[in-house]
Amino acid sequence: MDLGLKKEKLTHFRVYWHDVVAGKNPTAIRVASAPSTNMSATGFGAVIMIDDALTEGPTLGSRLIGRAQGLYAFAGQAELSALMAMNFAFVTGKYNGSTISIMGRNAVLSKVREMSIVGGSGLFRLARGYVQARTYNFDLKSGDATVEYNVFVMHY
Repeated sequence: MDLGLKKEKLTHFRVYWHDVVAGKNPTAIRVASAPSTNMSATGFGAVIMIDDALTEGPTLGSRLIGRAQGLYAFAGQAELSALMAMNFAFVTGKYNGSTISIMGRNAVLSKVREMSIVGGSGLFRLARGYVQARTYNFDLKSGDATVEYNVFVMHY
């Protein structure tokens, strides 16, 4: 069966993920949490839905590349770790209209976290690979975070 695919290639790029939980227009909203009798220091049981900006540079005012849409759920009882399930949906440039699907464990306090690319669409159809996440900035007062994502994606 001919799928019309070209030669597989590796693409590497960097984006900045802006998780805004405070203010008038948050991009990350808690949609579920554990019962109050089960409260933990790690947030275990909380589920947050996201529509976070992906930008070219580390400031929120940088050129918008796309949106990170999906959710993360705090899954560690003893460690601050999240299950990430999100799509990077690109809105500009040659990847406009394409997506990358990311899933994996995010040990939030680790310097570098690695998660899997499990698929994609458009120019990233049949994608596979990984992302490396590094916290660029975290505001303890507001809870807002900026994370640098290095994306290594195999695609056709």
